[in-house]
Amino acid sequence: MQYSGETAARWGQTATVLAVAWCLGACAGIDTAIDSPRVTLSQIELQSLDLDGQTVLIGFDVTNPNPFPLPVRSLRYGVKLDGYRFASGETEARFTVPAQSDAGFAISVELDLLRTAPKLIHIVRSGAHREVPYSLEGEFAVDVPLVPSVAFTSGGTIRLFADR
Repeated sequence: MQYSGETAARWGQTATVLAVAWCLGACAGIDTAIDSPRVTLSQIELQSLDLDGQTVLIGFDVTNPNPFPLPVRSLRYGVKLDGYRFASGETEARFTVPAQSDAGFAISVELDLLRTAPKLIHIVRSGAHREVPYSLEGEFAVDVPLVPSVAFTSGGTIRLFADR
């Protein structure tokens, strides 16, 4: 059977629309197939202190509930201590959390506590003597084609330790 040029063009457009719809459906299926990892703070440690700023090491523990490894490419994060914003940002953090297992990683963050709210300075000073409530939110950019970022939120308490 011979098709006219107009009919062939319509078939081509229909095939393109169906292919795009299939790809979008597949991407939506991938999004729902990934369970969010459980992320907690494992440490907040003062690395250096001077008048220009402070360097803090923030450690994270990650639990992957999925039956497949989770290769992380980067991290977007926000940390609040006792309800006050402590640190936030985005950093490249390449690591893989094994399937149904745990992994840990740490990032170094530059802060300027002298310019932040006095309440936050008090929280940091007293954090070596008591458990400080924290909330954590963010997302991992995973190193898998067509897979969107995986969000996480958590909260708990942590004791702050000064390294020096």
